[in-house]
Amino acid sequence: MNTPIEPKKVHHGRNVKRLREMLGVKQDTLAVELNITQATMSKLEAKEEIEKDILQKIAQILKIPVEAIENYNDEGALNLVANTFNNHDASIGLTINFNPIDKIVELYAEKEALYERIIQEKNELIEKLLNK
Repeated sequence: MNTPIEPKKVHHGRNVKRLREMLGVKQDTLAVELNITQATMSKLEAKEEIEKDILQKIAQILKIPVEAIENYNDEGALNLVANTFNNHDASIGLTINFNPIDKIVELYAEKEALYERIIQEKNELIEKLLNK
């Protein structure tokens, strides 16, 4: 007896989350770019099907084709990430300008700014305690 094999159901939200994480984009960053809250972004990532216009916006922000989200699979994702570092994928006509060194410098600058803000807040707290 042959049982028909049903095609695996695509979960857009899960695919967005996986691709976003692979590309190193934080959920709150994507939410800001979409002009929604982080909580709404979390709900989007839980949805099985996301509206086409929202998928297009997400794809544009992540600089990936909409089809990457709609047809995500582990093998295709590995190719996408590999091609991100190669800067060009002729098979889908996608060019991504991503330099890992630039990303490291950007993260270092963010870390430096965070440390400065922490030190400033601690100094303000110490001053308040000394003035009491």
